[in-house]
Amino acid sequence: MRTVSRFIYRDVLSAVAFVTVAFLALFFFIDFIDELEKVGRKGYPVGVAVLYCLLQLPARLYELIPIAVLIGTIYSMARLAQSSEFTILRTSGLGPISALALLMKLALGFAVATFLLGDYIAPVADQQAEVVRAQARGNEGYGRAGAWLKDRRHTPEGERSYSIQLTAASTEGALRDVRIYEFDADGRLISWLTAPTGRIEPGPVWRLEQVQRSSWRASRAPGHAEGELEVVEQTLPQYEWASSLTPSVVAAAVQSPTTMSAVDLYRYANHLEGNEQSAQRYEIQFWRKALYPLACLVMVALALPFAYLHSRSGGISFKVFGGIMLGISFVLLNNVANHIGLLQNWTPWVAAAAPSAVYLVISLLAFNWLVRNR
Repeated sequence: MRTVSRFIYRDVLSAVAFVTVAFLALFFFIDFIDELEKVGRKGYPVGVAVLYCLLQLPARLYELIPIAVLIGTIYSMARLAQSSEFTILRTSGLGPISALALLMKLALGFAVATFLLGDYIAPVADQQAEVVRAQARGNEGYGRAGAWLKDRRHTPEGERSYSIQLTAASTEGALRDVRIYEFDADGRLISWLTAPTGRIEPGPVWRLEQVQRSSWRASRAPGHAEGELEVVEQTLPQYEWASSLTPSVVAAAVQSPTTMSAVDLYRYANHLEGNEQSAQRYEIQFWRKALYPLACLVMVALALPFAYLHSRSGGISFKVFGGIMLGISFVLLNNVANHIGLLQNWTPWVAAAAPSAVYLVISLLAFNWLVRNR
């Protein structure tokens, strides 16, 4: 069995590697052509564009691994069936359950690689890509503009809630264009401040620079009616604001959910729930990220039935084309389930697991039918 495992694994791995390299080359070319439109603007050089596209390859690889596993395994299984090598293996004692278990061990290896790539390598590479491009354009931060966060704090005067607006932030804690609005327990605005730059220090404490602060307090001037408010304007070279928002949570607010790791998604979803904000989008993305590596097992299960098709059932090119269509349909269903889950308020793990569960059932039914009838 060890010889059989080595033979099949070597064949499948070489096919998956070939498909992966072909897809990565294609997507790198597409990304580079798209990035060429920005070259020359704000001093953006072509070398940085190439580096940016290279740093995006880990994220592309993460997205492509299940499809590459499907197409590569289908090609390998169809080739073994066409050359009658798989028939020889079957007559030598390789039963359907043994073949499925054999390939599932390989699929587990693909799943572990997908998890490590999606949670550790791709997010870091994505963040570095944004930093490289932002620095080439003369920007200090990265992320989408206009991100909002919320925070709460108990003070001697009572509970205070805060709405924070950021233009950009980094994972190291650097902030840009900060606006903080403070509300009392009744929801009344009692102060606001703005700062062009800042940094989150351990604590966490936000150390803001060149602060303009306005606050409202009861007027003490003679002749003013009781309860009348007066505005106090302050200009501060530096201001420290205690907060529960850590650099990772703040950086998550200015990132796309698709580029965040599962740990960051979990933390940010908990932060949103703790501040009574909708977290379903991030919860669905968390479960998608957590369950996505298991798609490799589903793809291998989908590919195994092709080994039981006789060569007269179609050539290898036809079967590979069928594999490509299956992969595209899986991606489409995955995205559609995500949007439907948001619209219909599905349980997050159900929305994330539904596509893989559907395709796993299809693959097992097809495998059972082929084994019984072919």
